[in-house]
Amino acid sequence: LYPFNQLAGCGIAFKLTQAITIKRNLDPMNYLKNLDIVAIGTISDLVPLVDENRVIVKLGLMLVKQTKNLGLKRLLTKANIREFNSTSISFGITPRINASGRLGNQYDSLNLFITKDFKEAERLSETLDSYNIERQKIGNKIYEEALAQLKDEEKNCIILGKEDWHHGVIGIVSSKITEKFNKPSILLCFEDGIAKGSGRSVAGFDLHKAISAAKEYLLSFGGHTMACGLSLKVENFEKFKEAISKYIDENLDISKLEKEIYIDEILTMEDLDIDKIKALKLLEPYGEENPEPIIMYEKVEINGIRTLSENKHLRLSLKKNDKIIDAIGFNLGELAKEYKIGDIIDVIGNIEINSFNGKDSIQIRLIDIRKA
Repeated sequence: LYPFNQLAGCGIAFKLTQAITIKRNLDPMNYLKNLDIVAIGTISDLVPLVDENRVIVKLGLMLVKQTKNLGLKRLLTKANIREFNSTSISFGITPRINASGRLGNQYDSLNLFITKDFKEAERLSETLDSYNIERQKIGNKIYEEALAQLKDEEKNCIILGKEDWHHGVIGIVSSKITEKFNKPSILLCFEDGIAKGSGRSVAGFDLHKAISAAKEYLLSFGGHTMACGLSLKVENFEKFKEAISKYIDENLDISKLEKEIYIDEILTMEDLDIDKIKALKLLEPYGEENPEPIIMYEKVEINGIRTLSENKHLRLSLKKNDKIIDAIGFNLGELAKEYKIGDIIDVIGNIEINSFNGKDSIQIRLIDIRKA
């Protein structure tokens, strides 16, 4: 057996071409030239970024920055990628690639990466971008409708279904619901008497085992501890819901599921300087099993507060003594209602360098805030 068993599918293909190249004494560039695509696939597949995966991504990201792949080059431009790291790929490129399979033609992504025609690359990158915009709109609509369905009695698990929900998007929405409420969630779309959907779990609870306890009501299901896919007859939806709720009542103590965020270091804002932040880059690429360091800053003052993107994101200016640092909280816009200028808060987040108009500045990417 191969000694490293956590390669992504694209990593396995890459290692196969490497072995064939070595065996037949071929030019190594035949496989190395595709390392940029392999890196993106490895990041997108959410495999642990350790061992060979770490090497593949670290070297591959160097090629991404200077890629000769027409399709990738156009997609990077379309996504406005300026920092070439695993985070920017995860948030900027992966959703566009996945959106074609969720909403359109999965071969559009493949064709984008193999085309040699500039106009075709431009057309396909536009197509993927359009799919992604549509995915976001559909996802936001489902998310709002799911929140509207929630009832007080949804105590241990959130199980929701609706006729016009898009099957290709509800897994993403289920993740958002679980993230928001820190409870297992299952979302289903009803069509022609069949309910199909996805579920997401919380740390410490085996969702696959829970669904197995209600398998008598299912047509099919699969997955693992933290995520699953399933289908059942709509007529069995309420019975399935009751069976899952009963199992979770008996096997999960919601009171012990208060969300925990593990902090790597407590720093003062005076500790931060550009050189130290650049030194942190030696720990990249970040990802599964190699998470980005989480830093806490205590008793800082809100010097400025506003929301972005129709109240979706939170922008703060933070002050401690004479030092001021900006912070951005993606999908934390709701917190703006709870805080005001002058409030003293504790902040946790990731530290990064924000490059704008040729000037570097320190920025905190917020995870959470609380009153000090």
